[in-house]
Amino acid sequence: MKIFHVPCLQDNYSYLLIDESTGDAAVVDPVNPEKVIAAAEQHSAKIKFVLTTHHHWDHSSGNEKMKELVPGIKVYGGSIDKVKGCTDEVDNGDKLSLGQNVNILALHTPCHTKGHISYYVTGKEGESPAVFTGDTLFVAGCGKFFEGTAEQMHQSLCVTLASLPKPTQVYCGHEYTVKNLEFALTVEPNNEKIQQKLSWARQQRQANLPTIPSTLEEELETNPFMRVDNPEIQEKLGCKSPIDTMREVRNKKDQWRG
Repeated sequence: MKIFHVPCLQDNYSYLLIDESTGDAAVVDPVNPEKVIAAAEQHSAKIKFVLTTHHHWDHSSGNEKMKELVPGIKVYGGSIDKVKGCTDEVDNGDKLSLGQNVNILALHTPCHTKGHISYYVTGKEGESPAVFTGDTLFVAGCGKFFEGTAEQMHQSLCVTLASLPKPTQVYCGHEYTVKNLEFALTVEPNNEKIQQKLSWARQQRQANLPTIPSTLEEELETNPFMRVDNPEIQEKLGCKSPIDTMREVRNKKDQWRG
């Protein structure tokens, strides 16, 4: 399988997911349909369906236009997220396939929105799996708790997503990496992995290149929201549990003006 970034709006990413053996493609959060369709044409891919991570306009507002431009296209979205233009609702554990070799598993990862879905994707043997995490998991960060609780974000990040294989490539909805890593350093100033990744991310952005994908392994080493089980972080923040720590790290991030 192949995955291509399609930068949209100010800092959003849509993605083109292609099964190479058939040329069949899926698009993730195509907020700018014309741009996504042009990317598919460039790679000689046939778009079969849309995967929507959540209902926010900057992820779902292209769905109706996609249906106009690609007649008969299916639009998948979380069953409790009221996704604009959705034709087929998905729930946790639902499976889809693309072309010959790509399998997609819907994972319910609520908090940012009630019905947020992350899509875990596997290809041929030997290919690294990938996960499209929308605004639940960012590189070195997570989405604001607009429709959920610290308990839910802990479950989404530290249980559901953390249980995926370590080499899984993480494709998220926004280019927030540099700011997220700068904040992560305020939580763990001595974490060398964060320092190294921040230096790399700044270079990427100066060259106008994406900082995505990350890997699940890197997130477990550098993302403060996936490290709330760490006793040192809990102690530093004066918290007694992972969930209290999740709440506190989010509060600090919301107030941080880096």
